[in-house]
Amino acid sequence: MNEQPEILSFVKAMASAERLRVIGALVSGRATQAEIAEQLGIPVRDVFNHLSFLVHVDVVSEAGGVYELNEKAIESLARGQFEGKRPSYVPKDDQEEDVRKVLKSFLNADGTLKQFPPMGNKLLIILNFIVDAFSFDANYTEKEVNTILRRFHIDTAALRRYLVDYGLMRRESDGTRYWRIE
Repeated sequence: MNEQPEILSFVKAMASAERLRVIGALVSGRATQAEIAEQLGIPVRDVFNHLSFLVHVDVVSEAGGVYELNEKAIESLARGQFEGKRPSYVPKDDQEEDVRKVLKSFLNADGTLKQFPPMGNKLLIILNFIVDAFSFDANYTEKEVNTILRRFHIDTAALRRYLVDYGLMRRESDGTRYWRIE
């Protein structure tokens, strides 16, 4: 099974307070639907729905009407998330090695900035990556620039300033118009 849907199902299972209560009831040991309903003071039908979903995502297993936590599946999901297999940004192969290294270090898998690099060459590499979101033949309002930059980082003012300071974009002195420099 693909890891991403598996973990998303697990998170959905854990996102319900009632399902967490059902899991909590099973932590102390195996139980039937009726025993869980009685312990939690909720209708058996609700317990059935929650248990059905938890069985579906393999958090709980059922045998002969008795339910128990599937600790191995939970452990496997947790281990998979903390093994360092998290996705990371993969730069294009046609870029120079130092550029690829900086992009991989400072960008998340979705291309957003993890953090601003220190001033200098590393920041310039990141800014060159970001400025590619702008067309050469277009004028942008500050609001449009902010909308584009927000895809990369929440601090749009800093990104605007860096793009102008590093000579990748220009702006009118009153900030009403921005454009990319060739």
